[in-house]
Amino acid sequence: MIKAGIAGATGYTGIELVQLLHRHPQAALHWITSVNSAGKPLSEVHAVPWNYPLITLEEAYARAAEVDVVFLCLPHGQSITAARTFAAAGIAVIDLSADFRLQSAEAYRRWYGLEHTAPELLPSFVYGLCEVNREKLRTARLIAVPGCYPTTVNLGLYPLAKAGWLGDRVIIDSKSGVSGAGRTAKQPYMFVEANENMTPYAIGYRHRHIAEMELVLNGAAPGGACHFTFSPHLLPASRGILSTMYVRAPDGVTETQIRDLYAATYAGEPFIHLLPAGQQATLRHTVHTNRCAISITADDPGDPACRDFIIVATEDNLLKGASGQAVQCMNLAFGLDEIAGLI
Repeated sequence: MIKAGIAGATGYTGIELVQLLHRHPQAALHWITSVNSAGKPLSEVHAVPWNYPLITLEEAYARAAEVDVVFLCLPHGQSITAARTFAAAGIAVIDLSADFRLQSAEAYRRWYGLEHTAPELLPSFVYGLCEVNREKLRTARLIAVPGCYPTTVNLGLYPLAKAGWLGDRVIIDSKSGVSGAGRTAKQPYMFVEANENMTPYAIGYRHRHIAEMELVLNGAAPGGACHFTFSPHLLPASRGILSTMYVRAPDGVTETQIRDLYAATYAGEPFIHLLPAGQQATLRHTVHTNRCAISITADDPGDPACRDFIIVATEDNLLKGASGQAVQCMNLAFGLDEIAGLI
């Protein structure tokens, strides 16, 4: 039985992890922390039937030896000290923040505007995109869970990138449910502001998640770098992400070849749902699951020489985009069945 702790259990990703680990057949929660609700049982903070006591992060440090793995569901910039402390105690760390996703302190400063205070740890973290880094994750002790938007984009485009068929520019239009902003009381995320509305933000080459797209997709491409034009939107829904990606394939590459490429790349993947021709990926394909659904459409199906394709990928931002993927990483790192607790 894997003994687990959660730092930051009362946010949206934290409470999802509590629920996943509570029913996991080979894991058990030993402690959970909260900054604002320490001293209370979890049932006073969330509408759940479990009275797990909430403790402070400092108490968790003192009780580090009780667990085999700790999940960090802390805000960006606040996971660094916790990761260093638990790693020094020999505990496996699975970080759901962005603090260890990028490969250098310079990239972290560029995209997050913060100084990284533990750059020596960055090379030790494995980027937790299971379908791409599965073998590295099997021996990982430090894991950085990918961001929610990049999970749909990277899984949606990885086969094209790896084959060298991605081209030099991709336009991405993504929409996320309000829970993607976290459990925060900022005006744009209030019901009256978000309901019956849809808002673009940080559009163009601005959003910090572009760094992860470049990391995975440009890293997989056999040559050349793709420029990503990314337009995220706040969707009036509680959860879910839908990313629509516009790509141009090389001359001579057909829709059938692209479908065959995706089928071969994702053969046997338990959480990738490739849709047949004529079907489009929707939020309902994936919300409340750990799946990523992908559809492929030729821009002009009547043109046999059509090079323009529309790839749509969807996920639940709190599961495949965060907590579910974190558990999938844990399963791999501890030699468990990859789907344990997720089906």
